Amino acid sequence: MCERMELGPLAPRIAADRFFEPVDAAGSGAAAPIASFGCVVARSPAMADVLADLERLAASEVTVTLIGETGTGKDVLARALHKGSPRAREPFVVFDCGAVAPNLMESELFGHEKGAFTGAHAEHTGAFERAAGGTLFLDEIGELPLELQPRLLRAIDNRSVRRVGGTRDRHVDARIVAATNRDLAAFVAMKQFRQDLFFRLAAAVVRLPPLRDRRDDIPLLVAELLAELGHASLPIAPEAFEQLCAHRWPGNVRELKNTLSCALAFVGTTEALQPRHLRFPAAAPDHASLDHLPLGGHDLDSVEQATIKQTLVMTRGNKIRAARLLGISHSTLYEKLKRYG
Repeated sequence: MCERMELGPLAPRIAADRFFEPVDAAGSGAAAPIASFGCVVARSPAMADVLADLERLAASEVTVTLIGETGTGKDVLARALHKGSPRAREPFVVFDCGAVAPNLMESELFGHEKGAFTGAHAEHTGAFERAAGGTLFLDEIGELPLELQPRLLRAIDNRSVRRVGGTRDRHVDARIVAATNRDLAAFVAMKQFRQDLFFRLAAAVVRLPPLRDRRDDIPLLVAELLAELGHASLPIAPEAFEQLCAHRWPGNVRELKNTLSCALAFVGTTEALQPRHLRFPAAAPDHASLDHLPLGGHDLDSVEQATIKQTLVMTRGNKIRAARLLGISHSTLYEKLKRYG
């Protein structure tokens, strides 16, 4: 947990060490060192170990898969891996497997030739080719449709791609960095993710700790985020900082940034950030509450169909977001929608 110093009525100018003096594990009173990699800093042992591992991996050509909850900074660390690598001057291309409709994913990833399908009025360069010489970041890799996974495996192994509608392979030298908040091993067991691709991506797996397990980093993060938001000198009342430390942060660093950004809208020009300025989102409902729902006596298909329908209403028809909320890939959701008509 974060411990604050006696700061008086208001905290002074923003700086990480103004909030608390971290001590080493031996209790000597010496401040724990700050670890850094790229633009990411950490004081907690768990995150410091992650940054040290990534710094070593950056200099290699090893495929890296970052696993962590939503908002833990997988995209930031993927970019830091690229910038710390010998490929830093080459392209860094992001391909979000969870944000592309399944029927467009093959073309967006591998490209297509003119006339390859209806509407293909010109050739299209896919993400693989755009990343040539640099790094291809496959975000939300757990959302990649099962039918495209063999093509991805071949592209990684052979360092070549064939565009949709094409007749020749194109050599592509790109390093692969992947990220997911899914348990890929469980997906393999459920036949939703290919085992051979899993092992290919698991050459180097780095697990990112959630913010609730690295609370010693909150002072550093608050300082960095406020500076990023243009309020590096904002005073913070000790009571407000205590709330920032006590919150569980289910949305991790992204939630912390959004909370600070929202708080700034309520802080006056000569005012310090106070507890009343903090707006924490309502906690997600406990899954145990499902025990009290009147589900008994209904067949499983009916329950599943109703759950999907309500989730789509909640997301206003956004199928990609609905799939994430349901904990399934969007290709699985499309199959179920087709099944239920």
